[in-house]
Amino acid sequence: MGDILNIPDKLFEKIVDAERAAVLTGAGVSAESGVPTFRGENGLWRNRRPEELASMEGFLDDPRLVWDWYDWRRSVISQIQPNPGHYALAEFDCVYDQFTLITQNVDGLHALAGARDPVELHGNIWHVRCLKEGTVRENREVPLSRIPPLCPDCNSMLRPNIVWFGEELDTDILKRAGLAAKESEVFFVVGTSSVVQPAASLAGLAQRNGAIVVEINLDRTPITESADLFLQGKSGEILPALLRMIVQARGYDDCG
Repeated sequence: MGDILNIPDKLFEKIVDAERAAVLTGAGVSAESGVPTFRGENGLWRNRRPEELASMEGFLDDPRLVWDWYDWRRSVISQIQPNPGHYALAEFDCVYDQFTLITQNVDGLHALAGARDPVELHGNIWHVRCLKEGTVRENREVPLSRIPPLCPDCNSMLRPNIVWFGEELDTDILKRAGLAAKESEVFFVVGTSSVVQPAASLAGLAQRNGAIVVEINLDRTPITESADLFLQGKSGEILPALLRMIVQARGYDDCG
């Protein structure tokens, strides 16, 4: 059954028989939908690097400039739709008794594809946080009518609810991700370079606790050698195929 993706039979059986699974996704998944990385050689915006804009220091120095950048990013992302990989991962929830989707992406495409309660390690570009009260709410206004936007409750300035450079990840969110990795029987790593901590350590945590690690990526990464299975290619092609194989092996008519 695993022949379509060249998965060894014993590994495929373990993937199918598992009850608890988790996945960590990175920029590669969204890149297949056309989401730019906003970093690298082509990532300059008004001669500023993202590292200068995605920080509290930069925000306090020039909140309008930072919000102009995020308003532009939100406008770009608002025109983009989830790809088959996003949709397949949303359906993994129905083939495993316990499934946790962990993502480093902030674009909200997993939720748009139907993923249930994704663990967003670095925040969500469609959420804003009040600097005074710390309250978080969704804001999908594109473009923003006021920059910088203000809290409707206290009129204080709002910031993107994104983990910026120099900031710690939310403790509760990190605990959820760690627990999901630790309890998983299969841990998928999809579209991430596996170099950004602490997300990069989740696969190792899962493997040390007995999980099979399956990596799906266009290119090899630092975890490729230690992964139990490396499927090279586009996640938008591999994930739907893998989902169909699991559904068929389990004897389901579909995953609805």
